[in-house]
Amino acid sequence: MLQPLFLTIVFTLIFGTFAKIPTEGLPPLLFYNSGLIIWSYFSGCFNGNASTFVANAGIYQKVYYPRLINPLANCISGLFGFSIQVIFFCSYYFIYKFFIPVDEPFGFTWVIALFPLLVLLAAALGLGLGLWMSVLTAKYRDFSQITGFLAQALMYATPIIYPLSEVPEKYRFWASLNPMAPIVEAFRFGFLGKGSFSAPLLLYSFLVATVLLLCGMYLFKQTEKKVVDYI
Repeated sequence: MLQPLFLTIVFTLIFGTFAKIPTEGLPPLLFYNSGLIIWSYFSGCFNGNASTFVANAGIYQKVYYPRLINPLANCISGLFGFSIQVIFFCSYYFIYKFFIPVDEPFGFTWVIALFPLLVLLAAALGLGLGLWMSVLTAKYRDFSQITGFLAQALMYATPIIYPLSEVPEKYRFWASLNPMAPIVEAFRFGFLGKGSFSAPLLLYSFLVATVLLLCGMYLFKQTEKKVVDYI
């Protein structure tokens, strides 16, 4: 709960108050928090699984069990924190909706019905990328040093601080190639009615997540056979 809340406050002060980056008429607190909670879940799945083999080396060397249980358990347990963040976001939502005057109206749209799909896509992307990184860190320990940097770079490449509509037209297509961008935009559009919803881009995110996850699972299964030699 604290990490996205803290980042929301920081983003509100720096980017909303000082830099004055547009938030499509939304209160900055709602705008940033709506993107950060879905991003935090993705980031948790990715960072938590990036060092699976190294973190569980002691267990892997003593007991055999399906190694994929650890990454899956990490994604499932992350749903608990995500649920708490959603509850707090809804409390902010209703405070602004009914008690604090805003410049432009906002509200739920039909895209909110896709909420379970958006969470599933974020989990699949985080798990897929995490499995890839876990294979790399098992063989090459130095890759563990870039996991945090990679996650941070991906965050700034995702429309969390800024709306996708503010990206210059000639760069918007390239920004949309980030598979988390359509998910964050659709999440924000579903809850707040601002942002954008694109079925083709969500389909693209689904295809990327599927490929990353299936390939990551295959590489993970191949690596687990020799993981004791690596770690």
